[in-house]
Amino acid sequence: MGETLTLGKALNLGLRRAMEDDSKVILMGEDIGKLGGVFRITDGLQKDFGDERVIDTPLAESGIVGTAIGLALRGYRPVVEIQFDGFVYPAYDQIVCQVAKMHFRSRGKVRLPMVIRIPFGGGIGAVEHHSESPEAYFSHTAGLKVVACSNPSDAYWMIQQAIASDDPIIFLEPKRRYWEKGEVDTAEELSVQEPLHSSKVVRPGTDVTVLAYGPMVRTALDAANAAAEDGRSLEVIDLRSMSPLDMGPVYASAKRTGRVVVVHEAAGNLGMGSELAARITEECFYSLEAPVLRVTGYDTPYPASRLEEEYLPDLDRVLDAVDRSFGW
Repeated sequence: MGETLTLGKALNLGLRRAMEDDSKVILMGEDIGKLGGVFRITDGLQKDFGDERVIDTPLAESGIVGTAIGLALRGYRPVVEIQFDGFVYPAYDQIVCQVAKMHFRSRGKVRLPMVIRIPFGGGIGAVEHHSESPEAYFSHTAGLKVVACSNPSDAYWMIQQAIASDDPIIFLEPKRRYWEKGEVDTAEELSVQEPLHSSKVVRPGTDVTVLAYGPMVRTALDAANAAAEDGRSLEVIDLRSMSPLDMGPVYASAKRTGRVVVVHEAAGNLGMGSELAARITEECFYSLEAPVLRVTGYDTPYPASRLEEEYLPDLDRVLDAVDRSFGW
């Protein structure tokens, strides 16, 4: 039997279990120790594991990631917390030029088993640099793997899978969903979980395929519930992994429904929706009844918090795209 946990608590317990299972797992980040992190994801871990395994760092993202690279090269499994999505850019050089390339630079002789946790997305009424969606930058970068959890069960298992991986992983956490609850069966074993880089049908449907990840999965599910009242059946797929993409379930669904809508918070220009639309069009062209449509943030810097609800994709915008897909 499972227990009801918030997504944030599920991450906390997943980190705890990974630290208990492997003494080489080390956490690093700003205010993650005594404070437990600004979202309390690491609450209580420094008290139980000590300040040599849960390390409060200076406010220097490039230094945090650079230090983690050295630790990973020496056999540790560092888990780095970037306090907010918009703070990752000072570490961008380290991530793109070092983290992503080390395995290839060494001709496969060196692994870099490290996880970079990034709370991402909007919806919490925060100030500038606290509500961004940087997933496309990292998904475009060869040598990185990028995943996003959307619910407590996935959060609990995916963080453990990411830490166990020998590849560097960008782990995106939907901060607006930290307090949402769900069932988690913590008694299960990691070995029986779905692969980390797999997409999953979270609501079967027959009329339109809706693709989402991270914070927008809940929005897509809400739209599916609303559409059902009008007699339309939406199939919702949680992509879970942005790089690599698991397109098998996506193609199967698109060929079955003939209509696809992609939803994400990041700006539309060159976003994940563009790549998904291109791949689906290439593979499923003769099955499609309408173009692949995108529901995204706008091509502007993230707005002030009083305007963010106008910027973020919501249930109405998803349903509007569903309506448009039937108008072709």
